[in-house]
Amino acid sequence: MTNKADAARLNVVIAKALAGMKPPDNLTVTQWAEAKRRLSSESSAEPGPWRTSRTPYLQAPMDAFTDPRVRRIVMVAASQVGKSEFINNAIGYIVTEDPGSILFVHPTTLDAKEYSKLRIAPMIRDSPALRKKVAAPKSRDSGNTLLQKTYPGGILTLCGSTEAHALASKPIRYVFGDERDRWALSAGNEGDPWDLAMARQTTFYNAKAVEVSTPTIKNASAIETSYSEGTMERWKSRCPHCGEYHEIQWGQIRYEHEETEVRRKKVYKVNRVWYICPGCGCVSDETTMKHQLARWEAENPNAYANGIRSFWLNAFVSPWASWQSIVLKYLNALGSSRRMQVVYNTCFGELWEDRGDLEDEDSLMARREAYGAELPDGVLVLTAGIDTQDDRMEYEIVGHGHFGETWGIEKGVVMGRPDDPAVWEQLDELVFDRILHFEDGVGLRISISFVDEGGHFTQDVRLQCRARIGKRVFCIKGRGGPDVPYTCPPKQQKIVINQRTLGTCWQYQIGVDSGKQIIMDNLKVQTPGPKYCHFPRRDDYGAAYFTGLLSERLVYNDKKKQPWTWEKIPGHERNENLDCRNYALAAFKALPKNLDEIDRKLKIARGKQTSNSAAASHSSKTVRTDKPKSAIDRYYEEW
Repeated sequence: MTNKADAARLNVVIAKALAGMKPPDNLTVTQWAEAKRRLSSESSAEPGPWRTSRTPYLQAPMDAFTDPRVRRIVMVAASQVGKSEFINNAIGYIVTEDPGSILFVHPTTLDAKEYSKLRIAPMIRDSPALRKKVAAPKSRDSGNTLLQKTYPGGILTLCGSTEAHALASKPIRYVFGDERDRWALSAGNEGDPWDLAMARQTTFYNAKAVEVSTPTIKNASAIETSYSEGTMERWKSRCPHCGEYHEIQWGQIRYEHEETEVRRKKVYKVNRVWYICPGCGCVSDETTMKHQLARWEAENPNAYANGIRSFWLNAFVSPWASWQSIVLKYLNALGSSRRMQVVYNTCFGELWEDRGDLEDEDSLMARREAYGAELPDGVLVLTAGIDTQDDRMEYEIVGHGHFGETWGIEKGVVMGRPDDPAVWEQLDELVFDRILHFEDGVGLRISISFVDEGGHFTQDVRLQCRARIGKRVFCIKGRGGPDVPYTCPPKQQKIVINQRTLGTCWQYQIGVDSGKQIIMDNLKVQTPGPKYCHFPRRDDYGAAYFTGLLSERLVYNDKKKQPWTWEKIPGHERNENLDCRNYALAAFKALPKNLDEIDRKLKIARGKQTSNSAAASHSSKTVRTDKPKSAIDRYYEEW
């Protein structure tokens, strides 16, 4: 009896040991997910058992993970296509079937913590196969913390791309990188984070590396570079008419929409969206195309021999992103480069290329128009921007209407040093005291002027602006950088001349880079109306003016802390015209205003003038109304 009992106990011990040595089931990641993965309500709109049929395009990337000939997988993907679930399924497969240590790198530590809480923890909780392997997070010394999960045969470590100590220490068999294009350029002083992470795999013959990211900027995208090193596969759908396979791209999408205005804002309604086959030109709707046969096609199949498969996917095939919603996002982003980049990256799955696709000087010259008067109809407010140089002061008067529509009114130069009172007297006559008139004789004053105090005459500019505070003439200081707001409340600055303090003046600080982006975006608008820029057909708005207005472009330099910077275009060294327009636009942004009230008062003034005299004098005064009845009436009367 004793021998039998000992044998039984020995068998139990041996069985446990052999269980730990049991080879993994012969499963692909897809088969594992179908059998053992449950989607959680925190991370999925469709919680429950995993169904590859909902996202058939994920099967090839998942199965590539269990292909012994593939060491590296790259996925470039738009939002709402399930790219994170590809990573989660691969991690789940590792934990239960082929254990090894995992390093999972995110852009920041905060991103890593959020991913752990919202995706990893719910996946372990709701998938029994994983719950058996990973200790409960509340147990003592469980090895299950926010950034580390232990399991038999390995440990999952999550970290940010700046944590050099996590990226360059222990050997790691599996490396995952999420949102690669948002990573730091260097992990401390130790170099590229991806290279550091990959270096930890050198001792493993069966190592695997996975990079996933939404695309960002063309020629500045890390995931774009990695993709080009692989098989470069695209998901292509079969046309129901000609039978050819093509990737569904934004260029083949057509739509019908309605446009209305609600509270001075454009509101869009998308009525119909369809797809034009680039092969046969036939039309198909969204439902038809999403139920067609589709497959991955490689542009660089030879990379498979190097062990690298790469995939590129957009949101037009997503079961959760409707074509109507994508078109609506596009329409709402019109006129803003920043918002449009988000649409291109997250919906179209395309790299954003800031091509500098501005209108050139010739096309802007051709757009000029005859105003017929100093002020064309539509102008409600006048502002001026003055750029200060050592030997002159350049100015532009700009008219502003509803919805960001602008009119160039006058561009001029006053020669002389900024410390010469005679120069400022000329500015009084040409700008600050100027009354400009519509065709019917109604006049407007300059409501506010911004004068650049930069250069060698800062204190003199401050002194002259203080003397003209009643004319709303303010000095400004430009600040560069993408995060600097366009306008801020003014601050008081000391005026010091010959080491004597002569008082203070009000100074506005403006984010010049923000203003340049607005100007360049508005110049792209082709139809008169919201954000359109009008220019008069006159000599002061000739070729030289537009050369200066288009003197800078946004350039990407990944070696700088702020990689996007404005640089002068070769041959366009004079940028005063761009600066003047920038200051005039900032003045309008900083000005308290009620355009509807101004519009009403202009209409009242025109009605009175028409009834009083058929031949109104061109030298009529600024817009006046009856005796003001409120503070706002008194404020706007001065305009």
